[in-house]
Amino acid sequence: MSSKEKKVSKKKTQSTKVGIKDISKKVKQIKQSISKVIVGQEEVIESMIAAVLADGHVLLEGVPGIAKTLMARALARAISADFKRIQFTPDLMPSDVTGVMAFRPETGDFYFKQGPVFTNLLLADEINRAPPKTQAAMLESMQEKQVSVEKKTYELPAPFIVFATQNPIETEGTYPLPEAQIDRFAFKLLVTYPEEANEVEIVNRFTGEYDSYDKLEDIVPVMTGDEVLELQKVVRKEVSISQDLSKYIVRIVNLTRESEEVYMGASPRASLWMTIAAKATAALDGRKYVNPLDIQKVAKNVLRHRVLIKPEYEFDGTTSEIIIDRILKHTPAPSVQA
Repeated sequence: MSSKEKKVSKKKTQSTKVGIKDISKKVKQIKQSISKVIVGQEEVIESMIAAVLADGHVLLEGVPGIAKTLMARALARAISADFKRIQFTPDLMPSDVTGVMAFRPETGDFYFKQGPVFTNLLLADEINRAPPKTQAAMLESMQEKQVSVEKKTYELPAPFIVFATQNPIETEGTYPLPEAQIDRFAFKLLVTYPEEANEVEIVNRFTGEYDSYDKLEDIVPVMTGDEVLELQKVVRKEVSISQDLSKYIVRIVNLTRESEEVYMGASPRASLWMTIAAKATAALDGRKYVNPLDIQKVAKNVLRHRVLIKPEYEFDGTTSEIIIDRILKHTPAPSVQA
């Protein structure tokens, strides 16, 4: 073998293809790493990881003090992602998010000064506290992953994922997210209070010499940004879904539009995200194929913010989750063979 052939062979050996087994292994490592800072919340963390693999944005809803921000920071560190946080307030301007044209005195010209949206993982904290004009500044970046300023377009770094938080209780000084923005989120995750045993562990662990943010330094990154991008490709290309299951997903989404209690059902974007999210869930399990349980597992995360209830039924206690549960219960799932 010539020296040239040896070099080619060596390159092939070094660029080993990433597969489904790598995803399952990496996810376990991420969970172990995050558990150094976060106690409990396993389902939320797994869904956040699935969103990263699906390349989708996440809306985290929960009362203050239950570690929504900390979970996002911990996940960013575990995947070696550049992390930035924006505290959304009523006086926040769109340019505070996307960036602004700034004057350069030494040359006498203007240049684009990037805003905090130019990152890998952006935490939009209390997103519903900013006025609609500022919320709208996120639309282009979340959908097209770019920012347009002064007739120029600037691409955001890849991967780019938004984790936004909001408090479901407070209404004073808030601006409800418009349907167009809500639909940009692949998942809406409900973060609840920790179980009593977990809360005791939180108290014991984080009332010593160091607080939880100091412990972020204990999180050892388990993958790089390039690996995240590669795993996202694996999820979309290597995890298969049968035609029957695709029809099952579309049927579920269509039924949200047919309910008399709903004034706006889920859009075709929901069908897309249910498919991608189900693939990511299968990959987390180490499988190359989607089964009905994967779809049922992600259904609420994908649909709960896209199914809007008529006021008269909402007053009687009907919620989007009740509608979704009913649809899943009465929609036969096709049998799938591995």
